[in-house]
Formats: sequence, C-alpha cells, structure tokens
Amino acid sequence: MKILDYYIIKKFLGTYFYSIILIISVAIVFDISEKLDDFIDKQAPIKAIIFEYYLNFIPYFTNLFSFLFTFISVIFVTSKMASDSEIIAILNSGVSFNRFLRPYFISAFVIASLNYTLGNFIIPPASKVKLAFEEKYLRNPIRYSDRNLHKQIEPNIFIYLDNYNNIEDVGYKFCIEKFENKKLISKLNADLIKWDTIKNNWNLINYRIRNFKSEFVEEIISGSQKDTIIKLHPSEFAMRDNVVESMNLFELDQFIADQQMKGAEDIEAYLIEKHTRIAGPFATFILMLIGVSIASRKAKGGIGLHIGLGFLFSFSYILFMQISTTFSVEGSMNPMLAVWIPNIIFSLIAIILYRLAPK
Repeated sequence: MKILDYYIIKKFLGTYFYSIILIISVAIVFDISEKLDDFIDKQAPIKAIIFEYYLNFIPYFTNLFSFLFTFISVIFVTSKMASDSEIIAILNSGVSFNRFLRPYFISAFVIASLNYTLGNFIIPPASKVKLAFEEKYLRNPIRYSDRNLHKQIEPNIFIYLDNYNNIEDVGYKFCIEKFENKKLISKLNADLIKWDTIKNNWNLINYRIRNFKSEFVEEIISGSQKDTIIKLHPSEFAMRDNVVESMNLFELDQFIADQQMKGAEDIEAYLIEKHTRIAGPFATFILMLIGVSIASRKAKGGIGLHIGLGFLFSFSYILFMQISTTFSVEGSMNPMLAVWIPNIIFSLIAIILYRLAPK
C-alpha cells in the first residue's frame, strides 16, 4: 500500500471508531436515564450494571448500527476531502477512480470482518450475560398463555398439552405419541406433567400407557407416578424472541433445525436473524460505495449537503429492511429474500451512482 492508502484508511477507520464512541456514549446516557428507576427499584448492584449490562450493551449496539456509522464516516471523510480539493488533486495526478476506491474497500473489509465476527461469535456469549441481567432486574416474568399445544419433539414423536404453567413448571392433560412407519405404536396420557429440578426430568402424575403390539393386540400400563425423560425443557415455555441473540452461528443453525423439526410457527424471525448476520456485513461494501460516489463530487452545499444525503440513504435502507422483514414475519415473503432485498436494491443504486461519480 502507498501513502494514499494509509491516509484514507486512517481517516476512514478513525472517523468510524470515533463516531461509534460518541454515539454509544450518548446512547448509554439516555439508557441510564430511562432505566435508572428500574435499577433502583430492583436494587441492581452497580458492579452488575457496569460489567454485566453496559459492558455487553456496547458491542451489541455497535454491531446493530455499524452500517450507519460506516456510511456517515464515508460521507464525512470523502466530503471533507472533496471540499478541500484533495480528490481533484488525486485524480489529476493520474490516479484512477477505481484505484482511489481501493483503501475504502480495504477499510470496509476490516469493518465487515469485524461485524461478522462480533455478530456470530463474540456478541452471543456477551448477550447471554446481558439478557440474564435484563430478566433479573428489568423484565417481568414470562407467563406462558398458549393452549392446546401440539409439537413434534423428535422424529416420529409428538406431544400434546392442554395448557402449561411456566411459573410452577406444570403441564396439564399431557399426551405423547410414538409412530413407526406412519403407524401409532405407543401412546401415553397423563393428568399432570411436572418438572423435577433435582433430577432434571419430568414426573408424570396419573399416567396410562398404551403399547400397540399389533393390529389386534394392545398392552396397557398405568400408574400414579412415573419419572421420564423426553426432549422437552421448561425453558422452551419461557423463551423470549430475542433468545437467538445469545446463540453463535452454529448454535443458531442447530436451533433453527430443531424448531423446524418441531413445527414452530414463528420460525421466520429466527431465519431473519440468521440471514441478517451475513447481509449486514455485506451492506458495509454497498453503503461505502454509495457514500464515496455521492461525496466525491464537490458540492455548493458543502459537507452539510452530503451528510444530509447520507442520512437520507441510511434511513431509506433501514426503512426498506423494516418493511421487507415485516412481510417475512407475517409469512408472505421468504426470510432470506426479505433480508437481502435492501442490499439488492441499494446495490443497483450504488452501481448507478458509481457510474455518475467524477472520474
């Protein structure tokens, strides 16, 4: 790399990290003012507030709006260079516009790699601590209210629950059915099913088992109490939608596979989270190219005009993302397509602006 590369990379990444520090500092101040009463009411220790909540709040917030910080940084740095006639001097010296873009792409690659690593491997374990803090000091306990639960817990094994009390970990009118070659081979019914926290298994109350030996032979076993192990955990009845934030890439893939096997109805939200972790870092390159193409032209409005256009494109991208993901959650659009539509649209915009940029 040459002096030009180091010069632009230093300004780009320096502005990026400076803007992150500035915005996060403001966000923390507002968050403290909003949650201060909850911290006091729940008597949250200062050490826990700092090290369990805010220390893990910072990387999550940074990654969430990284593309916005990237876009604003590109606009600010490039617009300042254009305003000072630095870009004109660079291009007049024989440097092509494509060569001028190289340090921007290097910087975008550094940011995108950082975002991908943070989002898939660093933030998830940090989010576990953050979410545990929120459950303890900021949120009210979840109360499971669904009725007539039907779920596949393993291949060819299905369960039914009339209702479930997740506060006491007790289910009512439980049934489990086992199939083999599409034929029912065993059926268990119980009045109650209760989680034993000591043994880490389920306890059946007033159960009745029917084993179908053949078409005409049936074995019946009954009793008042029985311990059993099934692939179902009480945490599944008190799981919030943002639980996927605490899963790394491999855990998320396994979780989605399990939910698909169990026939979960809200699988779209988990698929959106998975694809966003890839589409988000990729958007860094798209928004960077748009920012350079817009701000490299010296404008009468100066830096203010470029920054205004930068915010317009940034919030347009967020708007497109919200609209498309909403359609996906409602079940009318493929989650992968919903996440990638903003990138596809803004890639076309980036190509057009790149062709119109001063060469």
